[in-house]
Amino acid sequence: MKTNHRSLFPIFAIGAILVATTITGFAQEGAPKTGGPGGESVFHVIWNGGWLIRLIWLAIIGTSVTMVTFVIQNIISLRIQRQAPSVMVSAIDVDLTAGNYQAAWQTCNANDNYLANVLKVGLERLGRGKEAVEDGVAEAALREAQIMRTRNSYLSVIGVISPMIGLLGTVIGMMGAFATLGASGISDPRGLATSIGEVLMATASGLFIAIPAFIAYYVFRNRSQMVIVHADHQINNLLAEIPYVSLQGVRIGDDFNAGTGVEAEGATLSRKVSMALTTNCPVCSGAVTPGQNPCPHCHTTLDWARHSASIFFATSRVVAAPSS
Repeated sequence: MKTNHRSLFPIFAIGAILVATTITGFAQEGAPKTGGPGGESVFHVIWNGGWLIRLIWLAIIGTSVTMVTFVIQNIISLRIQRQAPSVMVSAIDVDLTAGNYQAAWQTCNANDNYLANVLKVGLERLGRGKEAVEDGVAEAALREAQIMRTRNSYLSVIGVISPMIGLLGTVIGMMGAFATLGASGISDPRGLATSIGEVLMATASGLFIAIPAFIAYYVFRNRSQMVIVHADHQINNLLAEIPYVSLQGVRIGDDFNAGTGVEAEGATLSRKVSMALTTNCPVCSGAVTPGQNPCPHCHTTLDWARHSASIFFATSRVVAAPSS
């Protein structure tokens, strides 16, 4: 399952807007004010707190935007209809039932999801036997599942480090407040209390990020497992009825080759490979060449423009009984 980095940009932008809106509202409504005529907003306090305080708050904002980005991305991607679409499964099942293994591979190759990426590896090993297919599917499933879980694990990392970043900002702010107290005494207790309240905002912000990050991590961990189990079940069903013995020597994929037709020892079926591009009539299910009108079997005029989106054309493969 490849990660399209371009697709992350709009998600990242949405996350930044949500975080900026939340922080602005919090600063305007709940942020403490410093003493003096009119007071100062929390943004002025952060900006005037020195480069180290500004760097810590920049890290807090960065982790919050990243968390929102991963949450939105997981909501979009960790769905059964995204990782194992029922329409795609039905199309592949039709191709495999008809023996159009190259067409099934092309369907997988044209899609980027868990089921397609795993099943494609298995189809490429059809000519090497059932054991090779099962090994390939297991390896691909492990790889794709690890990619899916790794992206979600970043939420756990954010949940761990964000309170630490906030605590670091609080400690540095407290050090500055007590340094001022030691130099000038407690002549302004209200100002000291306000300063302490301001630096504690860093810890509160870190916790504000960590709590939803941990909740999202466990929710998406369970959802990803549910998606993986469903997709693996669909893959096993699709591969269950494939005649591996009669497909020895076949190469599926970019280097498609229908094989030499040499029977494996113990095979009960012989193969006849037709290089004509054919499909089934959507009315009578008879063999028909794409674009042919009317159907030679039921004489129905076919609307190829309407059916082309749901019918996959590829080199057909016919398994026939051996001639006597």
